Amino acid sequence: MARGTARSSSLITLLAVACLLLGLVFEAARWSVLPSAHAVSALPAPAIGTGLKLVERSTSLIKMPDGVPAAHASALAVLPGDQMLAFWWAGTRESGADVQVFVSRWADGGWSAARPVVDRDALGRALGFGVRRIGNPAAWAARDGKVNLFVVATGLGGWAASRVVHLVSSDAGESFQVKRVLPLSPLFNTSVLVRTTPVGLADGGWWLPAYFELGHKFPMLISFDSGGQPRWLARIGTRTTAMQPAVVAVTGTETRAWMRDISEQHRVQQAVSRDGGQSWEDLPAMDLPNHDSSVAALRLRGGGFVLLHNDRVDGGDSARSMLKLSVSDDAHTWRPGVEVIKGVPADEFSYPSVQQVGDELHVTYTARRQAIAHHVYRIGYDDMNRP
Repeated sequence: MARGTARSSSLITLLAVACLLLGLVFEAARWSVLPSAHAVSALPAPAIGTGLKLVERSTSLIKMPDGVPAAHASALAVLPGDQMLAFWWAGTRESGADVQVFVSRWADGGWSAARPVVDRDALGRALGFGVRRIGNPAAWAARDGKVNLFVVATGLGGWAASRVVHLVSSDAGESFQVKRVLPLSPLFNTSVLVRTTPVGLADGGWWLPAYFELGHKFPMLISFDSGGQPRWLARIGTRTTAMQPAVVAVTGTETRAWMRDISEQHRVQQAVSRDGGQSWEDLPAMDLPNHDSSVAALRLRGGGFVLLHNDRVDGGDSARSMLKLSVSDDAHTWRPGVEVIKGVPADEFSYPSVQQVGDELHVTYTARRQAIAHHVYRIGYDDMNRP
């Protein structure tokens, strides 16, 4: 009996080792596959603009649902007709059982009443397994009119055990249906999260920035075709201390990514791709503070780039009590743009999102973990400096 038990234990050990090796092989193959050649030419044509100026038009708070004390991690998606959707999670606290993803619609200069679109019980029923917590949303309105919503969800464990759930709306965000759990990791398809805004491609597809959370942390990029099907996956650079990439297309082949820094540098990390996302090169950290907080970036249609990032209040120990917006003509050199908000050291203004609607720049962010703030800026250019 003892010999049979030992033989069974050895067999189980061999099977476990074989599964581990097979997983490593799949992981190596996953990172070695390059995007298809057509993806290189799928970036939008570059816009040229200098002397970018932003003038604040309004500030407000998106009205939160009654009796919901905590809100965080807003995401914006632009719809036709100068409409826009804002998504965020809200509940009693982060990771709480009552946390839901809410949506509000921007139209005719105002926000609609917030309403829930994703909760853990309904999500678990649709997926066929228990969902313990839900978190960061990211959203993209595709060319075919469908709104694609990506939500972080966990079964067991913390955020490092997360999966990314893809939901789709065919009625402009009124309702969502679960499409799939994105197949992103060989580790039981866990430990991948989303946070920042997708990037539209000229062929109707889009890029979804993501990041790996378990142990070493690193940024990723997922490409979708115009029908919403994943087509390739790439790791952004080789760093293991960067996450939550904000990605923009600079030219037809150059793409830049700026990332949250969890290292001792406390600076915005960055990387560049010069072949349309096929490969990435780490760049030296920017001279912009980042004390482990999410950033947001956008290329404006008339030219120029904006980057939202946190800074410290003098004498304070809070990493998120001041939110700034820097501007650039070329995505290489940056200058101060707008001080979005400055609080006291105990405040938190974090996790910004940014989108353009007409000649307006819309910025949302978490305000003290209690609400989602919304600022509107008029986009202008100094004609004296335009080429």
